[in-house]
Amino acid sequence: MLDLQDQRVVVIGGGAVAERKVVALIEAGAAVVLVSPSLTGTLAALAEAGRLSWISRPYAPGDIRGALLVYAASNDAAVNEAVAREARSLGLPVNVASRAEAGSFITPGVLRRGRLTVAVSTSGAGPSAAAKITEQLAGILGEEYEPYLDWLHNLRTEIKRRELPPELRGRLLRRLGEVDVLNEMRQGTFIEWGADEIDDWITRNLEK
Repeated sequence: MLDLQDQRVVVIGGGAVAERKVVALIEAGAAVVLVSPSLTGTLAALAEAGRLSWISRPYAPGDIRGALLVYAASNDAAVNEAVAREARSLGLPVNVASRAEAGSFITPGVLRRGRLTVAVSTSGAGPSAAAKITEQLAGILGEEYEPYLDWLHNLRTEIKRRELPPELRGRLLRRLGEVDVLNEMRQGTFIEWGADEIDDWITRNLEK
């Protein structure tokens, strides 16, 4: 997992495979540079909206210089191999859509629930299998995990903000994990904690 916020990522190709890569990269905040003579409708709309930089021509040596990551995602295997060779010569991590083993990294299936990120990789067994497993996990890790982790983060931040001896802080953080808030959120019975409820819970658990 990398922080791609405002980082230059070059994608070679403008078809359906490149589209999937680009959409995920934009969601991650990357500064995407797309090199392709043509684009899918979705990619064209993103370029028109200024969400990515489009170089409207086939790949040429030098296009990937300065990138943090490179994606060789054209529909031409020979082009992808050439991109991979240049990336290796420049010491740049490269993902090769047409032949995963030709690249130096893969992009897993991803499930997001707010602060929760779950990555699924089948080590080359097949993207369809990874997608199916990710879908199954989505049924287990429901939407309630997003507000739960926000609640947990807020409480942990408040506990750490207070000037408490390490042993008392540790006690509160351990007991925080025992509060059955997740199940309440799942059942729709959770009532948001305000400042008074947080203070009361911290005081009670410090006295135990």
